[in-house]
Amino acid sequence: MTVRYVESSKLPTPWGIFAMHGFEDTRSDKEHVVLTMGDVRGGDPVLARIHSECLTGDALFSLRCDCGAQLQAAMHRISVEGRGVIFYLRQEGRGIGLLNKIKAYHLQDKGADTVEANEQLGFGADMRDYSILKPMLEHLQIKSLRLMTNNPRKVQALQELGIEVVERLSHQTGRNPHNAKYLETKRGKLGHLLDQDGQGEA
Repeated sequence: MTVRYVESSKLPTPWGIFAMHGFEDTRSDKEHVVLTMGDVRGGDPVLARIHSECLTGDALFSLRCDCGAQLQAAMHRISVEGRGVIFYLRQEGRGIGLLNKIKAYHLQDKGADTVEANEQLGFGADMRDYSILKPMLEHLQIKSLRLMTNNPRKVQALQELGIEVVERLSHQTGRNPHNAKYLETKRGKLGHLLDQDGQGEA
């Protein structure tokens, strides 16, 4: 197994106190975090968000994407329900890394969309690996998910890993004038299930 559990602690947030669980991927040397609230073991399907790291959106408040808004919305939604899980995966820029994402942003500044920019840099449109989720789910004894996402490919990827997704919940938030083209590209080229006004999932 390349993903190993390290330790857990409390994480007080504006949305309540989560438990924070640290995992290390020994193959890639990346560190991932899972936030849980309530008892997520077994039983009923768990309200869940699989969130790929976005330093620019999550920490620097970028309006080029909807990532920060989606992370906060997921934390709020889980706090209201009192039970849920957020997998925070260190897969910046859909898996191409932070510096390559800055290069992609530069190409977008010149007119490329998010898919074109990745491809011009020699990457696929989405390089994320969801197989790392399985040992995390097994450690936390989570059997099935109610997944907050607009991305049907994410649901399919989990199902192919044998992870049960009993429900897909729309997770649309964070639309603004700076990310309208980005969201439309996700709807048109990446198949995200978005309203015509383009809000959607990172």
